[in-house]
Amino acid sequence: MGGQAKGKKGSKTRRKQKGKAGEPDLSGLSTHDRMKIKMQDKARKKTAEMCSVEQLLEKTEDCLDNFNFELAQMFCQRALDMDPTNLEILDMLGNICMELGNIEKAKQVLLKAVELSPGTGHAKYMYLGQIHCKDEAIQYFSKGIEIMISAHQTQPQLIGASSCPDKMEVTSKDISTAFCSVAEIYFTDLCMEEGAGEKCKEAIQKALEHDPNSPEALQMMASYLFSMEQTQEGKEYILKSVASWLPSMQKKEEELLNQDPCDVELLETALPPYESRITTAKLLIEAEEFELATEVLEALLEEDDEVIQVWYLLGWVCYLQAKAPDEDEAFKDSARTYLRKAKKLYHKLKCDDSQLMEHIEQLLTELGADETLQDSDAEEAALENIEDDFVQSSEDEAMDA
Repeated sequence: MGGQAKGKKGSKTRRKQKGKAGEPDLSGLSTHDRMKIKMQDKARKKTAEMCSVEQLLEKTEDCLDNFNFELAQMFCQRALDMDPTNLEILDMLGNICMELGNIEKAKQVLLKAVELSPGTGHAKYMYLGQIHCKDEAIQYFSKGIEIMISAHQTQPQLIGASSCPDKMEVTSKDISTAFCSVAEIYFTDLCMEEGAGEKCKEAIQKALEHDPNSPEALQMMASYLFSMEQTQEGKEYILKSVASWLPSMQKKEEELLNQDPCDVELLETALPPYESRITTAKLLIEAEEFELATEVLEALLEEDDEVIQVWYLLGWVCYLQAKAPDEDEAFKDSARTYLRKAKKLYHKLKCDDSQLMEHIEQLLTELGADETLQDSDAEEAALENIEDDFVQSSEDEAMDA
């Protein structure tokens, strides 16, 4: 029995010397050689781990390309768990959380990136500026702009030429857009603060210094000048803003119609955002550029015909044209049509902007809208309510069953 016990003990010792499965047998090696092999093994594991992070980031990029932000967040979070101090991953995850509307998570991730690298990377500061309000937003935007300008100044030496914007990390357009963000805050949230007007104008001027043909900066200067009752100067800026993109839009429309009418993405990327073009139309109406305003609004309708504001503005601009001397009834008819469509959409989409509805009703009254059409609207609204009640009651009965 003693021999058997001894044999078992020796077998256990040998298994221990061989090590765990998958690990090298270090028995018989000197301390120095054992340490060297362990270090090499650790480096291999680290390399394998980094490859996994790279694969996760590739999956994240694929998901972002397909606008699958939920799955992108999962892959990106897993990559961050493996490499918690990776700034690229932190920026990417912050961006994804912003897209998903998860503001608190985005703030947490972006502030961690700021803590790790406060002096580099402008994107995190721009996102934090969007998250915060008033003075805090100004601080984040200002820091981001500082980093952007510094990066932009050093880029020509890094890439060999300053005329390759596709290869540049920061462009003049990026800096201009950032200054517009600062101006917007002074124009809205901080408009009642002392000196806000001058600071707003200064930010817009800096935006135009970096990109003199920026539609956004030109439009913002027009808004500022109109608010200062400098109508003629404001008109010049809004016309210049529209001239920077409307002709190219018309040309691209013709090209797409001649080539591939379904390829609308090429056209959309060259245009200011939808909401920005609604603001453009408002400023054009204020400048009494009614035909140009109508052109912009009709183009917006072609993109989306269920935006109440667009129908209302079309009705408003036709109403204003109808009030001009020697105008025929055509503008009145058009105004009625557009305003009635705005009214229908208001009820259909359950809008809660009571002031907008009051103005629509006021304009229709002044235009002398046809009573027959008003009765038709009332009947149609009643039918829609009956249908909604029927659907709701049917659902309730199904649930009870």
